[in-house]
Amino acid sequence: MENDPPRGTRAWVLHPELKFDNARRAPEPALAEAVALANAMPEMEILGADIVQLRSVRAGVLFGKGKIAELKATFKAEEIELVLIDGALSPVQQRNLEDEWDLKILDRTGLILEIFSDRARTREGVLQVEMAALSYQRTRLVRAWTHLERQRGGLGFVGGPGETQIEADRRAIDDAIGRIKRQLSKVVKTRELHRASRKKVPFPVVALVGYTNAGKSTLFNRLTGARVMAKDMLFATLDPTMRSVVLPSGQEIILSDTVGFISELPTELVAAFRATLEEVLDADLVIHVRDISHADTIEQARNVATILAQLGLAEDAPSLEVWNKLDLLSADEQGATLEKVGRHADKFAISSITGQGLDELLAAISDNLADPKNERELLVPYSDGKKRAWLFEEGVVNSEKPNEEGFLMQVFWTARQEKHFREM
Repeated sequence: MENDPPRGTRAWVLHPELKFDNARRAPEPALAEAVALANAMPEMEILGADIVQLRSVRAGVLFGKGKIAELKATFKAEEIELVLIDGALSPVQQRNLEDEWDLKILDRTGLILEIFSDRARTREGVLQVEMAALSYQRTRLVRAWTHLERQRGGLGFVGGPGETQIEADRRAIDDAIGRIKRQLSKVVKTRELHRASRKKVPFPVVALVGYTNAGKSTLFNRLTGARVMAKDMLFATLDPTMRSVVLPSGQEIILSDTVGFISELPTELVAAFRATLEEVLDADLVIHVRDISHADTIEQARNVATILAQLGLAEDAPSLEVWNKLDLLSADEQGATLEKVGRHADKFAISSITGQGLDELLAAISDNLADPKNERELLVPYSDGKKRAWLFEEGVVNSEKPNEEGFLMQVFWTARQEKHFREM
């Protein structure tokens, strides 16, 4: 009918499960996450999903002949146009499976790149995704990289406006990567200037980190009143957002919302987004937000810890762990969760939706940022009127006596205030 909505790309999700891989994730939550990734693309219509058991990996086609034939019949009957494989495919495997099934194949890396391209909004985010996508495409026949000229949207892996069936040679891709690197270096310099200016502000920075869809943006919105995109969707937030928050104690902080982590994040994107995630390393306090209602919450927490370690976050860095989404638990589960976190001073159970537990969390943030104060004697020259005025504005001056060289001042301040004063 003419009034029917446009049909999305008919897709099927496969999670290859290698039986003898002891390091593998549980297949059911892994498949559920892969489906959620696919559903993060609005033009995708997921018709089915399967776990495919593998005794061994076939070098050229991944699956055995019987399974390939069985799946081919299913895809033909369902008129599938795209198969999403939750794992890394070699270029040869991708090409051979596309020939066998006569449809488009997208692996986990390609799908995540597609999502990131669709969601990136800041100039730096867009450039980082484009560079990561080109690095990925460089090893394959590039079906479309004309997305570089588009204002927004996907990368062309799954079709759409602007797609062309051309093969871009490596030199052209290398030229494009070089151009993006030059553009990115300018953007990074601007961001570094912004970071330097923020360091001059004597407010501590608190960074929210966590697995994708853990509820970081919902918590961020609850605390700041901002309208950051917060949906039940993987990678709803890509670009870091910072807002000022006044805690109940009266202390002002800068709260930062960051991109969500995910297991098996493509190496191209780890490198591309390292600069963005380095904001976490500068934070005075890191808050790890967990979706405590998720069946795979423990494994997700391990993935976040691994990525933070890869970024270079020290093990003893000040941090709190927040078990979010209490509202999705039953009454008995809530009671057990509250009992567990009650045994740890650095863990808190909350609901960003209902506000349960937020008072305790905010009090803990204040306590962790309440620096001990030390007494110092300063000689402030008469020419440094700006520094003297700042000391009085901060309320740290206990006494002041003028002498021949300037003002001899007794101050009582925190290490953060002293650092700011020295850098003025």
